[in-house]
Amino acid sequence: MKHFCSSSVSEDLGCRRGEFSRKHYGSVELLISSDADGAIQRAGRFRVENGSSDENADFTPCTWRRTDVHLENPEYHTRWYFKYFLGKVHQNYIGTDAEKNPFFLSVVLSNQNNQRVPQYRSILWKKTVCITKCAMNLDKFEKSPREILHPEIQKDLLVLEEQEGCVNFKFGILYAKDGQLTDDEMFSNETGSDSFQRLLNLLGDTITLKGWTGYRGGLDTKNDTTGIYSIYTVYQGHEIMFHVSTMLPYSKENKQQVERKRHIGNDIVTIVFQEGEESSPAFKPSMIRSHFTHIFALVRYNKQNDSYRLKIFSEESVPLFGPPLPSPSVFTDHQEFRDFILVKLINGEKATLETPTFAQKRQRTLDMLIRSLYQDLMPDLHKNMLNRRSFSDVLPESPRSARKKEEARQAEFVRLGQALKLKTIVRGDALTSSATTSLYKKEPWESHCFCSNFPHEVVCADSWGQSLLVSTDVGVLLIDDGQSSVQVFDKTLQVKQMHVLEALDLLITRADKGKDSRLLVFRMSAVQNGIEAKQMAKSKYDCRENKLEKTKGCHLYAINTHHSSELRIVVAIRNKLLLITKKYNQGKDLTSVCLMSPLSESPVEEFQYIREICLSDPPVIMTLVDGPTGDNDNMICVAYRHQFDLVNESTGESYRLHHVEASRVNFVAAIDVYEDGEAGLLLCYNYVCYYRKVCPYNEGTPLVQTSASDFHFSWNQVPYAIVCAFPYILAFTTDSIEIRLVVNGNLVHTAVVPELQLVASRVRHRKTVLGPCVSSHYNMYVQFLVTQISECASIEWKQSPSEQSIKITKIVDPT
Repeated sequence: MKHFCSSSVSEDLGCRRGEFSRKHYGSVELLISSDADGAIQRAGRFRVENGSSDENADFTPCTWRRTDVHLENPEYHTRWYFKYFLGKVHQNYIGTDAEKNPFFLSVVLSNQNNQRVPQYRSILWKKTVCITKCAMNLDKFEKSPREILHPEIQKDLLVLEEQEGCVNFKFGILYAKDGQLTDDEMFSNETGSDSFQRLLNLLGDTITLKGWTGYRGGLDTKNDTTGIYSIYTVYQGHEIMFHVSTMLPYSKENKQQVERKRHIGNDIVTIVFQEGEESSPAFKPSMIRSHFTHIFALVRYNKQNDSYRLKIFSEESVPLFGPPLPSPSVFTDHQEFRDFILVKLINGEKATLETPTFAQKRQRTLDMLIRSLYQDLMPDLHKNMLNRRSFSDVLPESPRSARKKEEARQAEFVRLGQALKLKTIVRGDALTSSATTSLYKKEPWESHCFCSNFPHEVVCADSWGQSLLVSTDVGVLLIDDGQSSVQVFDKTLQVKQMHVLEALDLLITRADKGKDSRLLVFRMSAVQNGIEAKQMAKSKYDCRENKLEKTKGCHLYAINTHHSSELRIVVAIRNKLLLITKKYNQGKDLTSVCLMSPLSESPVEEFQYIREICLSDPPVIMTLVDGPTGDNDNMICVAYRHQFDLVNESTGESYRLHHVEASRVNFVAAIDVYEDGEAGLLLCYNYVCYYRKVCPYNEGTPLVQTSASDFHFSWNQVPYAIVCAFPYILAFTTDSIEIRLVVNGNLVHTAVVPELQLVASRVRHRKTVLGPCVSSHYNMYVQFLVTQISECASIEWKQSPSEQSIKITKIVDPT
């Protein structure tokens, strides 16, 4: 797969000041509860999400977007062993690392690859972590692992995977009357109100516990010792049992209602339904005496407009999780409220399992299980259960001499795995059938054909209005939906990188290669006039007046995308950077400028060379970072060797931003993002994405240091391009699009698209906008992403030669 336009994938997506904010997920507050006499009882630090700074605001129907409500790290994407390995032919290995810690490795041959190169999915269990990866190279493994041939190993490995967390959930529901300020009062309510009962009916179905065969969530289903009825539901394959305070056993003699607290107090997540007006004393998590509950969802019902208001309290150690609450957090559509709160609670419990309290316990358990399993298997080293073949010696096909024996072993291996899979499903420890889930919910990524029978190899592209300007092996073509392509430049002009800047009436290209490579600039209006006049496609000779001075031999360029008062271009010629700018009149549109003075066909004279900056090595990636003032504080992020550096545009000084601790580095992108107006960079290489904040600026010098806001996450497969379209970040590999959330890196969706090739991407800041394009060998795909904050990423890709079509993926704006 070709790697092209490596800078444009990120640089077109940088203009996002203030749109990336953790404030959407609340702020940490010290919450103190007191008794009726005003004496302080307990205090705790919780992150409070209420969707609005004014909690007493009117109950105005909110305008949140349903397409932003996603389960994060969904099990059907993360439970790899159950989904891809169990019940299928695969290899399992045992070994020890350099520190003598045991590990287990499972490998299965992927059937999604059609490029005649073996591609494997692998899971590595070691000490305290489970690592899943795609497309691993066989020659990177040492010869120490030994294959485990006995089929019973599947049961043990499934147990290791189940340590990641349960697929089913139990949530508490606590009823609180108006004015109740202690947990003893709340737990002592024998019955709830009519509005409380309507909430229960909305969340799930009332089931009889005695004889219940589904997920029971720790409740007694034989002797009615935990109540007669409960509330149960299934959401997107997850079984959920609610521990309802008014349905659990009540004791008149026990004022503390220990039996009720025993269940709800041991739930990670609890819904608190509070009666009364907004002006009444509000619930605080510190009112509940529980060291186990980390998340409280406060629900209030308003009879006047039949709406629910939601407020979320999360213990401060819980990582951020979505979806963010709308502003105001008022829901008039009850079904949408149900979807929102269930997704929020499921994501919240998963996030809580990543806190030190739960993560350390899970890691200790995983380490203990791995060591115990290793000790059990090692005595059988010389028996039939282990084989002396090393990992690198195992071939996809068995040797002919042992083929029948191997086929019999594989058949037994698959039979036992399938039986184990069925048993896991029946036991309720796997996702239920998708038929009971929101299978038909409209997702924000949908594809449809944009152009069919596109036979050319795509080099790069950019969107131009409703059309697509594409550089191919036969020249630069203009493609429009349902119309024949128009050739703009012939094949003598080999365009390797391009930007269409419609607002500036500019087309910027990098053409040719090696010493002959140059930057060329064109007026889009002149290009448009040539197309309308049906002129012949321009050749390289016709474009000699469009070459920018001093750019000969360039191998990369980057532009700023904020365009405050000038266009800045940084051109890389080996290890030398050239800064070029173009001034333009702010506040005057293109039409008024054209009326004032006639413009020449070539805009070359409007660009001016500013300065030259020398680096130690040629950059692989460049991204321009806008300073808060634009006066001597603009920066350039460059990637080379094993590091990302920041270079001051004015002084040429460089600062180390991040050093890559890896023997081999595959740089992917440096995406400039702005959190609450402050610059930050998402540094992407190999499997990893690091977010580093770059602030504040001090006379042009950035403060680069470890910050509490820094975070990182890993992809399942090494991407060759990454696109950021808030609130999502998309990784493009040779056969898939992996979609995660920018704020926490959690997986949302993985789309399988064989032979995928990203061509171009762009984010536009309009309420209705067309976007991205992507292309594969003989097909092209255009992706339109319209996100919660009214921006759209256009992404072009190409896919398999068999379909010969162009598709468009849209993120739908339901409003």
